[in-house]
Parts: sequence; structure tokens; C-alpha cells
Amino acid sequence: MARIVLNVIYDHPTDPQAFEAYYADTHMPIAERIPDVERLVLLKALPGADGAPAPWYRTAQIFFADAARMEAAMASPEAQAAVADLANFATGGVRVVVAEVV
Repeated sequence: MARIVLNVIYDHPTDPQAFEAYYADTHMPIAERIPDVERLVLLKALPGADGAPAPWYRTAQIFFADAARMEAAMASPEAQAAVADLANFATGGVRVVVAEVV
């Protein structure tokens, strides 16, 4: 079975300072309770080599042992609380991309 990574891609928020405060103080404590997460990587986008802003603001990469564990974890009350919380701070929008680790 292949490891799976759920990529949560946050687009640029209307207020980056408010996003960062809420993300660190409120959202991450909720998201860190999602069961069966093997690894969590938080990334903040930087400008490109030409100085142009990145097309997204942040990415959270959530690793699971396999697709079945990801599906079960995302159906949990903890994951549902994290998903419901997105509307409270992700003012620029959010996309979720699931990928296989190869």
C-alpha cells in the first residue's frame, strides 16, 4: 500500500496577520487531533525567483499510511471539526489535493 498525502492549499487571505494568528492559536490545535496522521508538514509560500508572489499562501501536507487510513481519519469527528473550521479563517479560499507518495 502506498502512503498518501493530503495537501491543503490556502490561497492568499484578506488579512495575513489575522490568518496566521488564528491558524497557529486555533486551527492547528484542532487539526493536530486528527487520528492516524503519520506526519504533518506546514509550508509558507515564498515569492518566485522573479519576485512575483506565489500563487498560493500556505500548504499543509498531512501524511497517512494508506488511502483507507486517510479516509477513516477524515471521517472522524476531529477531522470534521478541522474542515468546518476552515470557513473561520481561510478567507482567500482553500483547495485540497490528495496524492500518492512515490
